[in-house]
Amino acid sequence: MLRRDFRKVRDSMKLSVIVPVYNMAAEGKLQFCLDSLVNQTISDYEILAVDDASTDASPEILQEYAQKYPEKLRVLTHAVNKRQGGAKNTGLKAAVGEWVGFIDSDDWVTPDYYEKLLKRAEETGADMVGCDYNLVTEHTFTVGRVIRNNSAEQTGVLNREKHGRLIMRSGSMVIKIYRRQVIEENQLDFPEGIFYEDNCAGPVWSLYFRHFERVEEPLYYYYQHQTSTVHHVSEEKCRDRMRAASLMLEQCRERGFLTEYYPEIQYRFTELYYAVTLFSYMLGCPHRKLSFVRELGRGIREAFPDFQENAYYQQFTDPEEKQMIALQMESDLKFYFYYGLKVWVRKQKKKRQQQ
Repeated sequence: MLRRDFRKVRDSMKLSVIVPVYNMAAEGKLQFCLDSLVNQTISDYEILAVDDASTDASPEILQEYAQKYPEKLRVLTHAVNKRQGGAKNTGLKAAVGEWVGFIDSDDWVTPDYYEKLLKRAEETGADMVGCDYNLVTEHTFTVGRVIRNNSAEQTGVLNREKHGRLIMRSGSMVIKIYRRQVIEENQLDFPEGIFYEDNCAGPVWSLYFRHFERVEEPLYYYYQHQTSTVHHVSEEKCRDRMRAASLMLEQCRERGFLTEYYPEIQYRFTELYYAVTLFSYMLGCPHRKLSFVRELGRGIREAFPDFQENAYYQQFTDPEEKQMIALQMESDLKFYFYYGLKVWVRKQKKKRQQQ
């Protein structure tokens, strides 16, 4: 029944919304996300919910919504967990919409989210459209802390300068819709089996789109909770960020972008592979290893020995971080113990303030 319903609208579908799902049944997270999607103000769209081998009640919730909304929602299932990148790729292969959007299964959107993004695309001729988002800690449609996603300097018809800015700050991919023809023609996809897949895909994808527009409203709700990826630092996640950055660099090289956008790609790689990973590891990982810090330093030196001379690095990197990075380039051991001591002192001060 589901297949027949969707085949009827295959040639006229306006939008495909891809939802990777893994163990989101608790606290009503998955239901709140799906409710926001099935109640969109547009009618010509499909929801592709990809169950990524969940071990909780998520599959049952998805089947319940598929039975209730057979004209809107399809469930695709993985036997083995492939992380969000794998789930998004599965959704892309099944998508039939002229446009494609992504949403995390613990987030939600306003009822007119896709209507407003599609309208902006029609008005401007853009092939990529985004908006701002807001951070919330409960299931609500009250706007929380608004975060601007992308800037005016990155929008409009994309020239060399704007593409360069998008490489360095591509912004979240779940807060955009993309023309599917561009995705298919350029064989765009996501790395599988790792966290931070957007860190690779975002910069690479942005180079293929020619016109980017924004809706100046926080239409996307990003749910802050303790099981979110960003709240826990581990060596595994740090390695996944390194892997995503390495894949981004590899794809830019293979696709012929590295020469033209060398300074921007070098800076973005330095940030993702090295700087962000180094300081998040030192600040948040409970069991730090000198060997990992050495590996990070060796990796950035092998990829870009002159990364500290990059003009964007000089302009945008925090002065204190530059000092600490220079110290590591001099000695991994000196950095590890000196910065480790700074972190310890900072935590002790915080404890005293809380007492």
